[in-house]
Amino acid sequence: MSDEEMTDAPEQDAAPSGAGAPTAQSVLTYLTKSIVENPDEVQVGMNDSGDRATLEVSVASGDMGRVIGKRGRVANAIRTVVRAAAVRDGAEIDVEFLD
Repeated sequence: MSDEEMTDAPEQDAAPSGAGAPTAQSVLTYLTKSIVENPDEVQVGMNDSGDRATLEVSVASGDMGRVIGKRGRVANAIRTVVRAAAVRDGAEIDVEFLD
């Protein structure tokens, strides 16, 4: 293929919605481990069962308040950053914090 043919080719999405989001998952893991006192107990998993992929975060019981923040502000900020990172993966992501 020549260079001209390659530039005229349509771009393809990195991944369809719900097909995994490694960038979003690594960003979520990094942010969560940075906030909590027990970073070794942070677990991030993916649930593809719905119409949109969900990243599920579980932390040590004493760290949940740190992750949620006052009036949920920290949690909402994390969701915003992770959704922005998911754009790079070509996916739409929800973030859920599990007890």
